[in-house]
Amino acid sequence: MSRDSAVRDMFRRRNLVAAASLALVAALTLGSSALTQFDWPACLTSVPKAFAWMAANFVPNARALRNAPNVAQKLAETVLVSIMATMLAAVAAFAVAILGSRTTRLHPAISILARLLASLCRNIPVVAWAMILLLSFGQNVLTGLLALFIGTLGYLTRAFTEVVDEAAKSPVEALTASGATWLQTVAQGVIPSILPQTASWMLYMVETNIRDATLVGILTGTGVGFLFDLYYKSMNYPSAALVVLGIILLVVTIETASNALRRVIL
Repeated sequence: MSRDSAVRDMFRRRNLVAAASLALVAALTLGSSALTQFDWPACLTSVPKAFAWMAANFVPNARALRNAPNVAQKLAETVLVSIMATMLAAVAAFAVAILGSRTTRLHPAISILARLLASLCRNIPVVAWAMILLLSFGQNVLTGLLALFIGTLGYLTRAFTEVVDEAAKSPVEALTASGATWLQTVAQGVIPSILPQTASWMLYMVETNIRDATLVGILTGTGVGFLFDLYYKSMNYPSAALVVLGIILLVVTIETASNALRRVIL
């Protein structure tokens, strides 16, 4: 077979795979629509009506602006809870990552248990953790903090483990060869090697937790999420719109500051 024929066959196979994938996606979409009785015409015609309703009702007015101090207070509470959950989870995740990493593990069984813990915490959504914890702790700030802590622990453990495996391998090998103890290796080889990457992951998780804390707050009756739920259910739509605008401004500000810090760190 000539080179040109091989190239044509390769592109033909790729085109067939792409066409089959598109057909599968289309079939799944149409099948799901039929099973759920989703009305596409009604969906498309309702979009302009929804925007018209938002323009008429979901806009802060003078009365809603009087609630701005309360909104700002709840936004600050959400940020503080998110930061606290991230910092506490980062400390715990670092310890679990050190034990779970193939580079610094004390025993293979401990490494497997550490990775299983991270997987369990990560694969259950934060909102689901909040629902589970509601049964024991009720609607309060502690429930939201614990839910964010557990979810963050899972994500940061996986991230820190990968960072240790990649960034700290050479320093650990050098210190081990020189006769350093395990604690000396971690303190002098691992921590200095991974500080920039771990700090970057922590900043990212602060951003993520602020978004998640809004949804968790609706369940736990705390923070800005609860305030939005309260205004929305009482049909105080202008105040609810003020909360949404506050969340958007907060997230954009935090993300901008976080990106700037990451550029400095890395």
